[in-house]
Amino acid sequence: MKAVIQRVKEAKVSVEGRVVGEIGQGVLVLLGVEIGDGCAQADWMAEKIVNLRIFADNEGKMNLALPEVKGEMLAVSQFTLAGNCSKGRRPSFDTAAAPEEANRLYSYFMGQVWERGVPVQSGIFQADMEVSLVNDGPVTFILETPPKR
Repeated sequence: MKAVIQRVKEAKVSVEGRVVGEIGQGVLVLLGVEIGDGCAQADWMAEKIVNLRIFADNEGKMNLALPEVKGEMLAVSQFTLAGNCSKGRRPSFDTAAAPEEANRLYSYFMGQVWERGVPVQSGIFQADMEVSLVNDGPVTFILETPPKR
């Protein structure tokens, strides 16, 4: 499982001109699910992102996590994160999970975020989406789950 995490002042996702998910301060998470990922990877990812200390404290240091700043999450499914661009000119998506499994784990991930006390909004799985954001910093991280056993 792979994620791109962007600290935002606000973010929203629209489908066919209609806003389907919108947050204020928090994180935009683009989430890619790969073959072999399961609930353990989604649990790890949810725990890690919710508790990442990427928000400034009173001294301007990154010491606070989402719950401490009452932040929100906008989670957007992003199968292209499983793309491999190392050969040729067209990305290969051989490692991307099948849509049914990816959707199940994407939904499960969002449930785990909710259980950890962070409000989460989402896009629409497999829809053609437009994502807009005000990146705060900018602060952006790339996160991968540890290798599967």
